[in-house]
Order: sequence, then structure tokens, then C-alpha cells
Amino acid sequence: MAVEIPKEKWTSAVREVTLGATSDEGGTRSHTITVGGETALPFLHFEGETPNRPILALDVRSHKPEDWSPLLRQTWGKAMEDPATWAQAAEEAGADMIYLVLSLTTTDGEPNTPENARAVVRKVLEATGLPLAVVGPGQAEVDNELIVAVAEEAVGERLLLGLCEEKNYRTIVAAALAHNHLVQSKTPMDVNLSKQLVILINDMGMPLERIVMDPTTGALGYGIEYGFSVMERLRLAALQGDKMTQQPMIVNPGEEAWRVKEAKVGEGVPENWGEWERRALDWEALTATTLVHSGADILVLRHPETLRRVRAVIDDLIGPKSAA
Repeated sequence: MAVEIPKEKWTSAVREVTLGATSDEGGTRSHTITVGGETALPFLHFEGETPNRPILALDVRSHKPEDWSPLLRQTWGKAMEDPATWAQAAEEAGADMIYLVLSLTTTDGEPNTPENARAVVRKVLEATGLPLAVVGPGQAEVDNELIVAVAEEAVGERLLLGLCEEKNYRTIVAAALAHNHLVQSKTPMDVNLSKQLVILINDMGMPLERIVMDPTTGALGYGIEYGFSVMERLRLAALQGDKMTQQPMIVNPGEEAWRVKEAKVGEGVPENWGEWERRALDWEALTATTLVHSGADILVLRHPETLRRVRAVIDDLIGPKSAA
């Protein structure tokens, strides 16, 4: 006797968002990227569609970060000395997208300036054809100053700009609106806060098709369970028809995983933690693959080997990119 597999029936879908612009669209990217569009929970293909694969971005900095793990600095080598070279290396490593973080200072230790931010973004745009996200160093006033200049410099490129947080979203959203970019909204791990910030950004006139939501998460062993539950609840609400939770989600497992002791430190740790590099790569890869299963549409990574591993997991779950 045939047994019917019970299936959830969802009434709605995740909103599709397209990043980047080709020459025909007023930009210089070699192609665009569309995320979102899911009509079921992650990888439950028998219940709905997953029209767009999760996107894997690599974290690139406007100048070499001295606080990154020696393992990362050894892996990227001299490429880290120049953001354009680093972006090229990231593309060669298989990244779908470049996630450029503007540093608080320049290479000579002076405060970063709008002029420098413009120059860095222009160099990166010329070095790679991948779609680009650009975010500030994380201080509201500095973020606003730098991102406004970036928005002007890259008009038409449909960058993903951020970070739009409750304390500073207005200036960045206004710049993105004026120059046809997208924005990344970022809130602490909370369903209501995530939804509220999307509402506030949309109220400024930003179309929902130009907002990517960052609900924040923790690394493996550092709050990832709570972050997973928040993302899962956002995705359930989206599929049930809550329009303000239907944004594609971006998360940063690279930043979260590489700042915890288990990944960052190789000395002075218990012997049973095992070999340092293997442990560090496992930490980032397990964090990332967990978040793929919670509904992440864009994952920002730091190590090219992690990107390869996560890509293999996605290929197993969805099928190779060429067959998608």
C-alpha cells in the first residue's frame, strides 16, 4: 500500500532580491545575483521551490587586519596588502560575491576618509566583476560618512550597503535610495526587532526588493542555537504571509567563528582540542552549514577552504551549480 508523505502547505514565499548591475543595467558587474524566492523551509524540496541557491561571499578588508588569526593571514598572504588584489584572490577562490568591510583607519594608521573609501571601492570594482557589498567599520558616524561617499562613487552598481542599524539607518538608506543601491538591515537576535527595522527602512521609501535582513547569529557553541531559532521563526513567519519578514537573510559565520578562542588561538589551549588549523576550519564550516539549514541566503566567510566545504554541502543538498 502506498503511503502518502505529509507535506506542509505554505501560503507565501521569501521575497527575491537582486544584487549587482551589468553594463546593460547601468553597472559594470559581469553578472547579477538573485537571492530569496523560497516557498518552503530550507532544502525541503518536496514541499516547495528553492529557485536561488545560497550565496557564498568572502570577507575582504580595505586594509590588512592585524587582529585576524595567523591562519587566515598565512592563507591569503600578500593579497591582504591590497583590497583589489584580495578581491581578485577571493574571486579565484570561488566566491559568488565580495563583502568589502571599510576599516576604521587607513594603511598608515590615519582615520579613514570618504576620499579613501571611494578609491578603495573603485579599485575593487575594477579588479573583479562580482557583485559587491560594502559596509562601514561599525561606528555610526564614521559609517555614515564613508558609506555616503561609497554610494555616490558606485552609482548604478546596485551595491549592498550597510550596516543599517536602528541608530544609523536613516543616512545610509537615504544614500542608497539616491544612488540606486540596496541595504543590509542588522539587528540583535530578535524576531520583532528584525521586522521593525525592515518596516522603518521601508517607511523611508526603500522598496522591500532592495532590503537584505541580517538577524545576527553566534558561532558554534556561542549562541548559535538561539540565532538559529530566530532565523527559523523569521522564515516560518515569511512563509505564512508576514510581508515584513520575507526578506532574504544574510549572516556572517566567518566573523563569528574566527573571533572565538577555539578558532583564533593555537597555543595555551587544552591538548584534547586537537590540531589548530583543522579545529579552526571545522568551527567556521560547521557554523556556516548550520546557518544554511536555518534559512541563510547569503553567508559571509573568511577562509577559502571553508567556502569549498560549504559549497560541497550545498551541492549535495541542491545539486551542482551548473545543474541549478
